[in-house]
Amino acid sequence: MESMEFQRKSVQCATPSGLHRLSYVEWSGPDPSRVLVCVHGLTRAARDFDFLARAMRDRYRVVCPDLPGRGESEWLPSPAEYSGPTYVGDMVTLVARLDVESVDWVGTSLGGMIGMALAALPGSPVRKLVLNDVGPLLTAASLNRIGEYVGRAPVFPSLEAAEQFVRVIAATFGPHSDAQWRFLTEHVVKRDAEGGWRMRYDPAIAETYNARDSSKDMDIWPIYDAVRCPTLVLRGADSDLLTADTAKAMTARGPRARVVEFPGVGHAPTLIAERQIGAVRDFLLS
Repeated sequence: MESMEFQRKSVQCATPSGLHRLSYVEWSGPDPSRVLVCVHGLTRAARDFDFLARAMRDRYRVVCPDLPGRGESEWLPSPAEYSGPTYVGDMVTLVARLDVESVDWVGTSLGGMIGMALAALPGSPVRKLVLNDVGPLLTAASLNRIGEYVGRAPVFPSLEAAEQFVRVIAATFGPHSDAQWRFLTEHVVKRDAEGGWRMRYDPAIAETYNARDSSKDMDIWPIYDAVRCPTLVLRGADSDLLTADTAKAMTARGPRARVVEFPGVGHAPTLIAERQIGAVRDFLLS
């Protein structure tokens, strides 16, 4: 799929089970060597970043991948491979395909965790890192809330019904217009052979996600502490995933991130609102 604004491309990636095709959207910019990689959350897709990409393409070549098992990327044969090592490995392959030495990174939720892990590695290509409502301590309650709907979406009789479902499970995204809710729906669903609408991700991602100990927070502080690049943290002021205390601690440890909060938003800011886009742009271009 291509448009006047972007090209849909793909790259072959590997796991122990074999090869899979990773799809990504690329928005051209004035300098091909200046790349912004934007990575979506657990059940979302590359097109989530359309608004941000349009705002940044005057300065960047913007690349937005569909993580494996999501969007237009292929599903993995082994559910156990929907994991951090697979995602980081795929992103290393993607950066190699882009033929650049460094990238700036915007990651929402899971996409931020992947960016954090990549930025923590010696010789990392990540020059600047934006963590969108995610950090090194994720609360068990929020992870369990997300786990309640992952992989359990019904077949919807219409796009309108799918949108109502998205409005419910994504209510924490905060206020959006009707057009914006339709945008947030249409790229994460697809028609099936029977004419119904299904979520555009492999339900098997829920197996790995829900295999964790549901009574414990997820603590990856050692990874965050290893990050050395300039880091911005975006936080929905009502977020249950990234607490205010954790965000504050992130300003004093590791890369000593700068934090920007958005009132009236939970998990996670969608980077559609001008103020949210402006915070990212100001940081990346400073």
